[in-house]
Amino acid sequence: MTETPAPPRTSPLNDRHEALGASFTDFGGWNMPVRYTSDLAEHHAVRTAAGLFDISHMAEFRVEGEAAPAFLDYVLAGRLSTMKIGKAKYSLVLAESGGIVDDVIVYRTGEQSFLVISNAGNRDAVASAFDLARRTFPEAPLVDDVTDDYALIALQGPEARGILSSTPGVQITGTALDELGYYAWTEGTFEGAPLFVARTGYTGEDGYELMIPTAQAAALWDAALAAGAAHGLVPCGLAARDTLRLEAGMPLYGHELSRDIVPAQAGLGRVVAADKEAFVGKDGLSSGPADAPVLVGLVSAGRRAGRAGYAVLHGDETVGEITSGALSPTLGHPVAMAFVAPAASEPGTELTIDVRGTRIPATVTALPFYRRNA
Repeated sequence: MTETPAPPRTSPLNDRHEALGASFTDFGGWNMPVRYTSDLAEHHAVRTAAGLFDISHMAEFRVEGEAAPAFLDYVLAGRLSTMKIGKAKYSLVLAESGGIVDDVIVYRTGEQSFLVISNAGNRDAVASAFDLARRTFPEAPLVDDVTDDYALIALQGPEARGILSSTPGVQITGTALDELGYYAWTEGTFEGAPLFVARTGYTGEDGYELMIPTAQAAALWDAALAAGAAHGLVPCGLAARDTLRLEAGMPLYGHELSRDIVPAQAGLGRVVAADKEAFVGKDGLSSGPADAPVLVGLVSAGRRAGRAGYAVLHGDETVGEITSGALSPTLGHPVAMAFVAPAASEPGTELTIDVRGTRIPATVTALPFYRRNA
């Protein structure tokens, strides 16, 4: 008997999205807004003013206890024990094979406490990785999945600071916004509820990710939209988020990252603290083939963009495959990320993309495609 799949979950902001006329899609098991008006308009708003995203589908784990720093050094690829309180760090959860289970952002909230945010579709995989590591780790810390207790809202774009500063009900009680560095966080409140404010994002623009108890999420969303109306703030869906992160060269799990990809292939070797004595996946990292494909950027002329799964050729030889691609709204020409053979990965190498039977010339380029002005 075939088991009926569970319906997708809904965000605490679902009613707000419906009222704004959003179109929805299933993403990581969640029914999330893909757009409200126009993909292009939402994309350009983030590059020129600001966009507001519901990212409540992301998963949150609190890791607490005396062993928490050493535990995270063991279960994650990076070195988290040396991170200062108030800072954030990008890291990876690896399988024993060295493949990537998920990419995460870790925030140090105290000497013995951390917040780990993972991708929605990998919530169970990350929970399992933590659970497996706890079984073998001496004096394992508490790992608490708090996903259902919080909503996450991303305010992104050059106007983000001014909008957040003027949002009614928001008070910053820790480091002031104008003193908060990139990949750092501060404490605040919204109408008396605790507000976690991180200067992080997934768009290539400056901005903030706001974690708020679910009961206050809708009020914060409304207040931010109202405060941002005069600054050009618009609600944005997953379609704009995808083209923004692609321009910024940021990997997406299931496209550029998977259990079949080790960090060095995806240009993430720097994330791995290989000199740690022991961590999950360390042995597997040294066993991969030397000629494994590597991630590159591709740029081409015209309007026809390569999409995920399209073949990449060097002459008549297939040398790789596109993982993400689109006509860049900011740059005005097609861009793509692809895994190609190392021999074809040098910037400036001329390749072609098979776009539905038509060969489209493309040039290998360093990532990212777009970098915001400092």
